[in-house]
Amino acid sequence: MPSLPGVFLSLFLLALLFASLGYAVHLRAQARLQRQALEAAENFTAHLIDALPSLLIVVSDEGHISHWNRAAEHETGLTLDAVRGRALSDICTWLPIEAGKLRSVIKAGIPYLSENLLYKDGDTSRYCDLGIYPFRDIDGKSAVIRIDDVTPRVRMENMMIQNEKMLSLGELAAGMAHEINNPLSAILHGVQNIHRRTAPGFDANQREAERLNLNLMDVHTYLERRNIFRMLDDMRDAGERSARIVTNMLEFSRSSGRKQTQVRLQQVIEHSLDLSQKLATLSAPDERGQPAFKIDVDAGLAPVRGSAVELQQVVLNLLSNALQAFEQSTETVAQPEIRVALKREGNRALLSVADNGPGMEDEVRRHIFEPFYTTKDVGKGTGLGLSVSYFIITEHHGGTIEVESAPGMGSCFNIRLPLMGA
Repeated sequence: MPSLPGVFLSLFLLALLFASLGYAVHLRAQARLQRQALEAAENFTAHLIDALPSLLIVVSDEGHISHWNRAAEHETGLTLDAVRGRALSDICTWLPIEAGKLRSVIKAGIPYLSENLLYKDGDTSRYCDLGIYPFRDIDGKSAVIRIDDVTPRVRMENMMIQNEKMLSLGELAAGMAHEINNPLSAILHGVQNIHRRTAPGFDANQREAERLNLNLMDVHTYLERRNIFRMLDDMRDAGERSARIVTNMLEFSRSSGRKQTQVRLQQVIEHSLDLSQKLATLSAPDERGQPAFKIDVDAGLAPVRGSAVELQQVVLNLLSNALQAFEQSTETVAQPEIRVALKREGNRALLSVADNGPGMEDEVRRHIFEPFYTTKDVGKGTGLGLSVSYFIITEHHGGTIEVESAPGMGSCFNIRLPLMGA
């Protein structure tokens, strides 16, 4: 029979065992609750990050991806498992982020912010706001990259700025045109009178020459041999060219309340291409270096309301600029081409004129629609063609005109006009 102390010891040990088991169960329950809480927090954080419209990418100081959200997956078409551990520069080649810049920001530990960065998405120019936020995780120094697509905002801002410029410059151009027109008319009228009053075929000239004992034919021959008439012709040509510039300047001040009719853009494009192809043939008769014209036109597109003459002027100007871009380029394009497309975009017609020529620097692109701004050689451009085109499209036709271009990537002008009945 066991002793009483032995019974108490056994009971104590048994109680201690049950207490230990209970505590272990309690610890496991607590661990399970902590795991559930941690998983819930992780799921909440992941869902929160995925719900954000911004692209969020976590990278190491070496530029390797460790995480990104659903917006990044949608933008690239790649899941997190497919990109984890890979270099950001290999996956997102379109991002305007240099590896050196990323490392320096992470090393300094100071956030980096940049707005309205231009980058290419295929043939399209887009803009983004970029933020790099360094932090330290369990693996070392890292950073969160936040990217917001602000293309619509930037385009709207550019359009508003351009409209403001055109409103103020329209008044200025009108005043300048009227001031220039009076002395210009006097110059052209004077050149015409010099030709008339030195011509032997007029009786008044003959009578005055006889009164002064002059042989009018000798005077005419002298003026001809001294190239006086050629100088007068050059003056007349320069004056007429100046008169055309004045006419273009006046386009800025003319109201849009003019009579407009139904215009089928298909016909406008057809006539413009016919004239442009003839111009290309004249500039390069042997056909070497001539760009190929590629056309993609929706034949069934509804008409727009406007002026066929003005719209053809715009299209011709864009085609002419594309041709001259190839002519003035210092780099030869292996297969130069000009693409003209017309299609429906919602309730508007989208007319695009694109080329694979030298393209434009961002500084040129920002000023391309401003009056008198030109990159052409002296005597080959007034800097008014695109300004007048902008005014015709926006003020006379209630549309928009934009340009997408980058050096070596060609240029693309997009014109959007409201469709009738849409």
